[in-house]
Amino acid sequence: MQKKTISIIKAVFIGCACSAFMIACNNATDSAEKEPEKKETKEMKMAEAVIAGTKEDTTVTGTLQFDQEGDGKVNMKLEIVVPKLANKTVAVHIHESGDCGDAGKNAGGHWNPTNKQHGKWGSGEFHSGDIGNISLDGDGKGTLAMDTDLWSIGGDIQKDILGKAIIVHSGTDDYTSQPAGNAGTRIGCGTIAKK
Repeated sequence: MQKKTISIIKAVFIGCACSAFMIACNNATDSAEKEPEKKETKEMKMAEAVIAGTKEDTTVTGTLQFDQEGDGKVNMKLEIVVPKLANKTVAVHIHESGDCGDAGKNAGGHWNPTNKQHGKWGSGEFHSGDIGNISLDGDGKGTLAMDTDLWSIGGDIQKDILGKAIIVHSGTDDYTSQPAGNAGTRIGCGTIAKK
């Protein structure tokens, strides 16, 4: 009788243990199914250029912010102030070298890794650095926002804007004169660097 009771208790114990094991396995499977898939996110890349004047008689200040997200497009936000040229238009370009020495002349020519003709951004042929004209208000302030997949922050040498210079010119880009649009002297300069 005692042996029979022990056998029954063992059977009940084994049955309970198996049930608990099965429930635990099911719960683990359910929680794995319910747990959302973790998507791989790419870190946003950022760069900046701080613009300063290159001429003693013309105050120029400004910043360009560049952000690159997972879609690969670079978003640019430009803010400049040139009080002396209030209510006028100035040209802004990316130049090939991030050296602002010798009143911006060390920045070289327009950044043109694809060997295109100078022109208006988004129309026919244009340099990768042909940002264009910025209208200044009564205080000499101007802004521009744009996004493009023709630039990158790091990576492909044909698209990488890091280490290039932003040049503010004293005049307006006519979009046709070669190689730089007859945009006037270099009155402001800044180097694009990773932020």
